[in-house]
Amino acid sequence: MGISDTSESWETLSTRRPFQGAKTAVDSDEVRMPDGSVARRDYQVHPGSVCVVALDEEARRVLVLSQYRHPVRRRLWELPAGLLDVPGENPLEAARRELYEEAHLAADDWRVLVDFHPSPGGSDEAVRVFLARGVSEAEGERYGETDSEEADMEVAWVALDELVDGALAGELGNAALVVGVLALKAALTRDGGPDALRPALAPWPARPYEAS
Repeated sequence: MGISDTSESWETLSTRRPFQGAKTAVDSDEVRMPDGSVARRDYQVHPGSVCVVALDEEARRVLVLSQYRHPVRRRLWELPAGLLDVPGENPLEAARRELYEEAHLAADDWRVLVDFHPSPGGSDEAVRVFLARGVSEAEGERYGETDSEEADMEVAWVALDELVDGALAGELGNAALVVGVLALKAALTRDGGPDALRPALAPWPARPYEAS
């Protein structure tokens, strides 16, 4: 790699938390700038997220979900995803859980597809997107959703190329979906293909965890 992100932390003189929600919070920091001045930085404190690109390798289709998102007043097509809101949980186990709960599916092969910060200017959220292959119906009873928002989900298998076209045309706007399908398209064209991706338990500096 010619370039890479680096860890850095400017001096924080004070921190307030004006808002604490059920899952996320807002912090307000007074930060010493390189020229010696002090600036306020308000940002969302987020536990982190995992997403799953479940690939039907034979037909080159990806599993997507349609869900209403109130902040943007739109119904968006998304990947199976969820918060890392269980203390100490391995992100791979969280991804497996989300694929089971949202689509009643399991997978034989898991890889790290891509990691990203969706809005680093205003949130500390980190997202890990997994590639799941060898996908099949999960064993046992289907997970019973009680959340009315998730119960309203529409599930579909869509051709990867159609999703890529939709992202580039501005017709699909969920960040993880756009990043995930474009990363998968790139991975499929590289030497080694998906087998060359990082292992499912690859380190994640943005959200360190104990591999189980």
